[in-house]
Amino acid sequence: MPYLRNLAYLVLLILLLPWLLISVITKGKYRQGFGAKFLGLVPRLPATGVDSSQRRIWLHAVSVGEVNLLQPVLQELEQRYPDWECVISTTTRTGFDLARQKYSSRTVFYCPLDFSWAVKTALKRIQPDLFILIELELWPNLIHYTAKKCPVKIINGRLSENSSRGYKKLGFLIRPTLRKLSHIAVQNEQYAQRFLEIGATAEQVTVTGSIKFDGAESNRANEKTLALKQLAGIQDDDVVLLAGSTQVEEERLCLRFFNQHQSTYPNLKLILVPRHPERFDDVADMCKNAGFEFIRRSAMDQPVPSDIRVLLIDVIGELGAWWGLTDIALVGGSMGSRGGQNMIEPAAYGAAVCFGPNTWNFKDIVELLLHHQAAKVIHSTEQFEEFIDWCIHTSEQAQSMGKAAAELVALQQGATRRTVDILSFL
Repeated sequence: MPYLRNLAYLVLLILLLPWLLISVITKGKYRQGFGAKFLGLVPRLPATGVDSSQRRIWLHAVSVGEVNLLQPVLQELEQRYPDWECVISTTTRTGFDLARQKYSSRTVFYCPLDFSWAVKTALKRIQPDLFILIELELWPNLIHYTAKKCPVKIINGRLSENSSRGYKKLGFLIRPTLRKLSHIAVQNEQYAQRFLEIGATAEQVTVTGSIKFDGAESNRANEKTLALKQLAGIQDDDVVLLAGSTQVEEERLCLRFFNQHQSTYPNLKLILVPRHPERFDDVADMCKNAGFEFIRRSAMDQPVPSDIRVLLIDVIGELGAWWGLTDIALVGGSMGSRGGQNMIEPAAYGAAVCFGPNTWNFKDIVELLLHHQAAKVIHSTEQFEEFIDWCIHTSEQAQSMGKAAAELVALQQGATRRTVDILSFL
């Protein structure tokens, strides 16, 4: 079966080869990490030894969201098990760059693709005692060969309705892979039920809650946020509208609004944080075409003059700290077809949070926020304008919404501790 999968992957790779080559040439994608991805040539690490207190945990975080999610888990593991070594793999370049930045003291590498030779070579080099998948990565060869060497566990597991339907159709193929997992720690009962429906057993699945709530900073006076406030030239009487993890739909919405209403709200400042680094230049062009002065984060080598009211954050890894400056938050990926981005961070800071109607990637979190009147769904330009006006002219009510959001996030915390309890049993 592993070799049949290899053949299927190779056929798919050949079919996609023209598109991949175009992406390499025009966008520079897929160049990094070729040896690790295709051949398993990850860093070679020594065995952990015979001391039972020593363990090496391989944590796989696909991209930026999962890399950020690791932070509270790593902190909890360090406190409990200082002798354990944690190494981190990613799939995307942005995830790799962020992991190198955030966890510079740790070994970070690209995860091998699901070819049997790449997986087996990587396992020989890493020699893990435990393998952890963040949220969901059901690669058959990766799980098959790793499970022969050490336990494989999923943490912060989530399974969308669409993914669940797809896996059900592949039930006879996916069930053997699922059964090789020693544990699946999921975010809520709904996800637990979906894992059971695609073939997991009740003994494998535990509801621990979402680690995303634990990783959210709530103190606006944290060192990073205060430093950014000074650098960005933000004054105490400014009203900050931040659109984070944006796609083109949210950027157009904000730029159009600011262009039309900058004189109406003289204290309003706009901060744009695009989701993907390869779009930074495109968003800069959008700002130029809108006709007002702005500055890019990469050009902020000294405090920004207070009369510059539009900032473009063209670096990765800082969004969490920028959210701490936010009065009004628009969460990106929600006005188009991306399915939304994480809205917990601005909620934890007590911002007045809004997002578009397309948030199926965070359906449970959205339902929770809306149920407690701690966020607002925006369906149109008119509703966005009404929300901004409401936040500015009825600021006490907007602050009450933000306070409800912050309190809700605080009540949901504790998943990291429960998750590490499960990891203790190798």
